[in-house]
Amino acid sequence: MTRAIIPWPDKRLRTKAEPVGEITDDVRAIWDAMIDVVEAMPGYGLAAPQLGVMLRLAVVDCSEERGRAVRLADPEILASSEDMFEWEEASPNLPGVSATISRPNQVTVAFTDAEGNRIRQDFEGLWSTSVQHQIDHLNGRMYFENLSRVKRDMFLKKIRKSGK
Repeated sequence: MTRAIIPWPDKRLRTKAEPVGEITDDVRAIWDAMIDVVEAMPGYGLAAPQLGVMLRLAVVDCSEERGRAVRLADPEILASSEDMFEWEEASPNLPGVSATISRPNQVTVAFTDAEGNRIRQDFEGLWSTSVQHQIDHLNGRMYFENLSRVKRDMFLKKIRKSGK
């Protein structure tokens, strides 16, 4: 079952998602549907609120060959590096636009995995960027909110002008 991506500025994209708690078959089915969406689009990850599911669930797969998705429930960043990584970020919720965002190159994240274990994992480079991007979605933030005020205002003006 493929779920539809909700369009920006849907209020759910600006709403903090609810904790998952226990990993159930329903949660695993949502993850599977999220992975199907990621594999059908250009992109490296997805957060459940992007599909209108208001749970703190995300998937990230930055592997070249795909099929290595990391499933995250209730993720939280424990530590981040001072060195930064820039990437041209976009979102299927707001197609056709992107912005270069600078984020910590490395993060240590605690999350619950598909077996229900709370683990810590280090992510680097594009993996780090994607994990942070998804956690932003779980906190009701879009990637462009990480731009300076001037750049964000220009970005939003461009969106309004394009009719999105």
